[in-house]
Amino acid sequence: MSQLSPRRAVFLVARREFLGRVRTRAFVLGTLVVLVLLGAYGVFQATLITSNSTSTVAFSGQATVLADPLRQTAAAFGETVETSDVTDVAAAEQQVRDGDLDALITGAPDALRVVVKDSLGDALRNSLDAVVKQQALDAQLAEGGLDPAVVARNLADAGAEVTALEPRDDQRGQRFAVGLVVAALLYYSLLVYGTMVAQGVVEEKSSRVVEVLLATLRPWQLLLGKVLGLGAVGLLQFVVLAGVGLVVAAVSGVLDGVSVAGTSLVTGVVWYLLGFFLYATVFAAAGALVSRQEELQAVVMPINTVIVVAFVAGVGLLGQDPDGTTVAVMSVLPPFAPLLMPSRMAMGVAPLWQVGLAVVLALAAIALITWIGGRVYGNAVLRAGARVKLRDALRA
Repeated sequence: MSQLSPRRAVFLVARREFLGRVRTRAFVLGTLVVLVLLGAYGVFQATLITSNSTSTVAFSGQATVLADPLRQTAAAFGETVETSDVTDVAAAEQQVRDGDLDALITGAPDALRVVVKDSLGDALRNSLDAVVKQQALDAQLAEGGLDPAVVARNLADAGAEVTALEPRDDQRGQRFAVGLVVAALLYYSLLVYGTMVAQGVVEEKSSRVVEVLLATLRPWQLLLGKVLGLGAVGLLQFVVLAGVGLVVAAVSGVLDGVSVAGTSLVTGVVWYLLGFFLYATVFAAAGALVSRQEELQAVVMPINTVIVVAFVAGVGLLGQDPDGTTVAVMSVLPPFAPLLMPSRMAMGVAPLWQVGLAVVLALAAIALITWIGGRVYGNAVLRAGARVKLRDALRA
């Protein structure tokens, strides 16, 4: 073991950490539970969207001639209408009462009777009003000797040219949802796997395993291997959860902009790596300061607080003003960038120069934190007993 090259030593430690976590029942069951929840949520959203945008309407008697015009008009309002013809009005009214039909329309076109269970939806009401008014207009035009079809074509050709100075992004809502999902997954991964790094350090320190390992490894090799191994575990889970969530959302129809989500997944992976390397070394150094798991919460609390504040405050600011100065500045600063910048990128509101600046600052912070954290870890990990003060670990 002492003859191993530094690269080989780091690889062996990383493989040990990776396989030790991935093979555990907790990791497998936890991932499966989240996947099931994602699938159930996707199905629920798809069902909700379908039920909200589709209406079932039955026609009877002379009203059947309005079925096609109603479907076409409703489509213009973004509503899907499924129509059917019925002969038994009483049976159809019972279907309305049972909730199998949204509406029953009977009577002549100029004297319609609409039967609903409790109320008529706004989209369906507007569509039906438009059809009835069009029928009345066509009748008036015919009485005046005009061809309704010719008049309709002339009206269709008339219009105004609209120039949008800032065209609306039709996928803005979906971009925001994708950004929040990516931020939530990053938040979960940084907290869980960052804390796992600290717990692993304390476990090895309290069991004196670290003394055996450091007899053949340098402290930086053990630290880097641990960070790489657990980071790979978190990355694997992040990719699996985000990838499956993307597929479920696309298949269920919850998400239209698949390309947006795919790009967000790639940027999420990049920022996960930056964020994990930024925080994992700090977690490891914090874990090296104590010798018991009971003392761990006190030293990791400040780190967790920064992550929680970044997520909670960032989500609130993103919902209110994603283009605002405050959220833009926060998304560039290293402690907040891994959670906020990928969300702003998904929403399409982060200029390229801000993204580049955030990456440069994050890399610089990683270099500085790695040096400081490595020094603290190396000086404190072999010191058992009472909690090591940070200034003593830095000064040793």
